[in-house]
Amino acid sequence: MTFVRPARRVLIAAASLTALLAAAACGGSSSPGTTASSAPAVDLTKQGDTELWTGKDTSGNLKNVVADFNAQHPAGKVIIHELPDNADQQRAQMIQNTQIKNPKMGILSMDVVWTSEFAAKGIVVPLPAEQFPTDGFLKATVDSATYFGKLYGMPQSSDGGLLYYRKDLLTKYNLQPPTTFDEMKADCKTIKAGENNPKLECFAGQYNKYEGLTVNFAEAVNSAGGVIVDDQGKANVNTPEAIKGLATLTDDFKDGTIPKGAITWQEEDGRQAFQNGTLIFHRNWGYVYNLAQKTDGSSKVAGKFDVAPLPGITGTGVSSLGGHNQAIATNAENKGTAADFIKYFTSEQVMKDNVIATSSSATRTTVYSDPAVVKKFPYMPIQLKSIETAKPRPKAVEYGDVTLAIQDAAYGALQGQTQPDAAMASLQTKLQSLIK
Repeated sequence: MTFVRPARRVLIAAASLTALLAAAACGGSSSPGTTASSAPAVDLTKQGDTELWTGKDTSGNLKNVVADFNAQHPAGKVIIHELPDNADQQRAQMIQNTQIKNPKMGILSMDVVWTSEFAAKGIVVPLPAEQFPTDGFLKATVDSATYFGKLYGMPQSSDGGLLYYRKDLLTKYNLQPPTTFDEMKADCKTIKAGENNPKLECFAGQYNKYEGLTVNFAEAVNSAGGVIVDDQGKANVNTPEAIKGLATLTDDFKDGTIPKGAITWQEEDGRQAFQNGTLIFHRNWGYVYNLAQKTDGSSKVAGKFDVAPLPGITGTGVSSLGGHNQAIATNAENKGTAADFIKYFTSEQVMKDNVIATSSSATRTTVYSDPAVVKKFPYMPIQLKSIETAKPRPKAVEYGDVTLAIQDAAYGALQGQTQPDAAMASLQTKLQSLIK
């Protein structure tokens, strides 16, 4: 089923109340469900089996969390409905199943950038504050789940980008983790000359035409001192800073800092390359740490790598805020079971246990200082700082249109089809047409 987008599209800047009000008015014009402003009180009592719609569980631990919950919850069980890796495809399937009013779709693992859209279009229901207190959660994660002062998801996992690096190679050549892209290039030059290994590449993130490219583009722009949307809610990409951010990425492809094949990479492609020992530096999320440390033969770099803050253009880089919030689908038949599972999954002990099992990033502040967590993952203070200083991507009711415009502009430039300045001028025009 094709999702029909409304004629008027709305982009929302978090700091702009005017833009938010406009978004609410426009965003619900062709909603598949009830709009956020007119949503009635929700009954969260009905029990019974329900499905958890989530991306692929690369950690393998989600089934354990669900099994533990089901064992303690005889009134209704949670069934995992695994979606593709690609975030854009996950979003599309959730929207399509809202349109057909699928009653089995109960709990949505909602990307932080979908909150405005899913709330405004009535895809998910508001969560009552008395049942879902947010004390003790990182402010950025609560903000990411909030729309018009109402909570539409419980922060379950957060994310800030990290720089994974080959500690063994940096130590061998008396190098320190780089804080800028120029330092990283110099380190790569030294290491590659010394190793004389044609298969060893310098650096890569995620550059395929999907949400990961929006993340990597936003990080480059932010690290250059630019923004995609300013504090007044207006597009602001046709600037020297934003152009420099994109130009840094295009130059890295041209000079071989980023391997040409990475133009097709998503998170898992880069993780596999790093684990196989063919990347010196790699930008990815916290989940990679646990997998790269496995000693079952799946990782050639176990015990040989470490984590540092992302590099930037003039100094330490700026991550895009990542993560997922657990939300209840509007058409879910058994919302009581869905609510019970969300409370369970986001409870302090379960969150701590999940972090230890998966190296995912918590949304509760206490987990980052927990002795058991820090002992297993010494980089957690770096992860916390990455999240606390991360920049949110544009909050948009029609986020699909916004991110697609960004991907089109960035991908064309990375492929050499357009120059960075022309790409940013075109993107500025497109984003202005989405801001009403």
